[in-house]
Amino acid sequence: MIATRSTPSAHVRHAIAAGALAALAAACSVMTPVPADTPVLHVLDAKAGPIAAPVAKPVLVLEVGTPRAAPGFDTAAIAYVQKAYTLDYFAVHRWVEPPAQMLAPLLVRALEGTGAFRTVVRGVGGVRADVRLDTEVVRLQQSFLTRPSRVELVLRTQLVDVGSRRVVATRTIEVTRDAPTDDPEGGVVAANAAVTRALQELAAFAVAASADVVPLAVP
Repeated sequence: MIATRSTPSAHVRHAIAAGALAALAAACSVMTPVPADTPVLHVLDAKAGPIAAPVAKPVLVLEVGTPRAAPGFDTAAIAYVQKAYTLDYFAVHRWVEPPAQMLAPLLVRALEGTGAFRTVVRGVGGVRADVRLDTEVVRLQQSFLTRPSRVELVLRTQLVDVGSRRVVATRTIEVTRDAPTDDPEGGVVAANAAVTRALQELAAFAVAASADVVPLAVP
């Protein structure tokens, strides 16, 4: 008997070809790189360290005003400098929100953590406050003018007596932190470290400056 070799039917050949194409498409989809211009988003999520606990029962309601930003820093773009007096922005790496917007909840959390205020509220109305803290991001940039590169953070803040509409005190907080790597990711790490320190200084400032403010209504 002569052995004969069977050949796949047209239907079977079609199924095999379709399966091969599907497997190739799946492999290509896994291996396809992310487009180079896809944004890489970063956050500020710093936490202030503890400060001295108040000795008296807290009576003041503190309002945290909506932070502002100086021109050039009122954007979600991450700023850097490579030469003096020239501000640039990374093309792909960005903040999820402008830094001033991300700063607001961090300020509330840091000030609540002091235990020095009866209540800390966001400046959205509805609660009558005794004092208000206003803050401006003057500068938040990664400087490559030095090696290693470093992040420079400048915050200007003032405490206002709401009842008398009087500025109780003002302060400019300047913090620099070296970046662990000379790239945007290293700058983000250094920025969070700088914000952590700035929050601690700002909270201590608010506690000290409000010490002599008379509350509108003592509970």
